[in-house]
Amino acid sequence: RLPLLETNTNSYRCVFGENDGFPGLIADVYNNVLVVKLYSEIWKDSLDSIFKVLLEVTSCKTLVIRKSRSLKNSTKIKFDDGEVVYGNLDNEVIQFVEHNINFSANVIKGHKTGYFLDHRENRRLVGEMSKGKTVLDVFSYAGGFSVHALANQAKEVTSLDISKHALEVAKYNSSLNNYTGKHNVICGDAFEELNKLVTKNVKFDIVVIDPPSFAKSKNEITLALKKYKQLAEIGSKLVTKNGMLVLASCSSRVSAEMFFNNIENQLRNKNFTMIDKEYHDIDHPVTFIEGFYLKCGYYKYNGLKN
Repeated sequence: RLPLLETNTNSYRCVFGENDGFPGLIADVYNNVLVVKLYSEIWKDSLDSIFKVLLEVTSCKTLVIRKSRSLKNSTKIKFDDGEVVYGNLDNEVIQFVEHNINFSANVIKGHKTGYFLDHRENRRLVGEMSKGKTVLDVFSYAGGFSVHALANQAKEVTSLDISKHALEVAKYNSSLNNYTGKHNVICGDAFEELNKLVTKNVKFDIVVIDPPSFAKSKNEITLALKKYKQLAEIGSKLVTKNGMLVLASCSSRVSAEMFFNNIENQLRNKNFTMIDKEYHDIDHPVTFIEGFYLKCGYYKYNGLKN
């Protein structure tokens, strides 16, 4: 984590579950607030000592505990979901910095621990290529890619998500930064809204598609690959010449090889060139094969073939 913390970033994953030898336990830092999320009762007798060490290591002033859905009614965990275990929390929405960009996370009610930190490096990369560009951020949630693009002087950014609340958070996060570009939002089903944009012949310099997990079980792998192909197909029709299509997957059951082969097969005859492949950021180390889930491909569109 140290190389990351040498940048202007004060949010990071301190404990990454099984990958760090703590199965069923995640610990994320947002500024001076530590959020510990439990997915297992196995730590019930060790929590006090774990909290003490984590607070010492991170120098956080506040500790909040979050419980997974399966533990919400557990009587073995003495803490309630969202309970402030240590320190004070004047506001459940915490502001933090990610590579010079300002964000916020609701550490009490937000998804997971409040935000998704694993895509940090991809957000930075998209931001760096966004100056003067038009950007479409699909499955935008709290606007991670959108905000980086706007803060890096994108001309126009469109955030697309099915959740109206998520889009409001994206708007709020963008307001925490200085930008001059236009920020549009589209609320609706991604597949439907993307097809509408294709019908209208709308094009973007950068199209980012970062869907939720499509394969939560082994039986869903085939359907997941089909959905990724559909997104690659639709997304390819929305990119301007010399533009970039960015496609990601967080489905752990879909391997990187399966994902990239699937996308490349779909784009093979569309004159796209693979530019880069990215994976977990540095604070999400992978120490066993099942702990690997995040992959992201960058594809440049070279224009219509003669």
